[in-house]
Amino acid sequence: MKFVTSLLNRRAFVALAAASMLAGAMHSAPASAADVTIPIIVKDTTSFYWQIVLAGARKAGKDLGINVPELGAQAETDVNGQISILENAVASNPAAIVISPTEFKALGKPIDEAASKVKVIGIDSGADSKAFTSFLTTDNVQGGRVAADGLAAAIGAANGGKVEGKVALITALPGAGSLEQRKQGFIEQIKAKYPGLELVADKYADGQATTGLNIATDLITANPDLKGIFASNLIMAQGVGQAIAENNLGGKVALIGFDSDEKLIKFLNDGVISGLVVQDPYRMGYDGIKTALAASKGEKVEANVDTGANLVTKANMKEPKIDALLNPKLN
Repeated sequence: MKFVTSLLNRRAFVALAAASMLAGAMHSAPASAADVTIPIIVKDTTSFYWQIVLAGARKAGKDLGINVPELGAQAETDVNGQISILENAVASNPAAIVISPTEFKALGKPIDEAASKVKVIGIDSGADSKAFTSFLTTDNVQGGRVAADGLAAAIGAANGGKVEGKVALITALPGAGSLEQRKQGFIEQIKAKYPGLELVADKYADGQATTGLNIATDLITANPDLKGIFASNLIMAQGVGQAIAENNLGGKVALIGFDSDEKLIKFLNDGVISGLVVQDPYRMGYDGIKTALAASKGEKVEANVDTGANLVTKANMKEPKIDALLNPKLN
């Protein structure tokens, strides 16, 4: 009886030890990729531009086998809404977070606080924070320079090679990092390279296309000899383009916009818009998620990545590289 009891005890011990080892192995095994969640937070989920960013992030999630919640406010003006979304995302304990801050100053502290708990990857626009693990964006100062060069070329083409006359700048919102940088690059380039161009107006709007339309209409009325306008984001380009179209000024008042959608591409084809500075938002979304996953694993990532900007005109819009930027895959 003693022998049987001893044998049973030994078997129980071995079984218990094996179970313990298995549990330990299961506990120490890394989570599968499917268990990894990296949310992306954009400025405005309704805008075509941000839908392209989200499409890139979505594709990265599929390729990498991870969960990518697509988050964001309903308008770029909803700064407090984005802060709340960021705080809720951090509370969900993700592997990392990708965000495009809506406003430079206001998002600084929230991003600092988020980065104390999780890796934060910035895309598109900066914030008053040094806590980003990596930042992927267009060089927006250079984008502004590209816009100035494009506007000067369009004015010269319409005026027998003379690059001179009055020009204006319309910015969608005050305080947005990317927009301020575009403004900086545009003004610096005009002053440095085009002494014949006079910046007669530097206007801020409220993020609405109708406001851009009204500002442009007022500028055209006040300056009948106006030669060109730079509208530094998609929404402003829509509004200003509408003003140019309604006043039959296509080819007379040059317009350079920033970013693209179907409406702006039609304006370009119709000669309403002279050119568009186009970023690579799909790459921002895709590489943002890819970089966030690498950072979450402790891998070394680049601190700053320039995702590029290109001037699109009616002459080059059918080139394969440009066509891919104008017609990205959203699925």
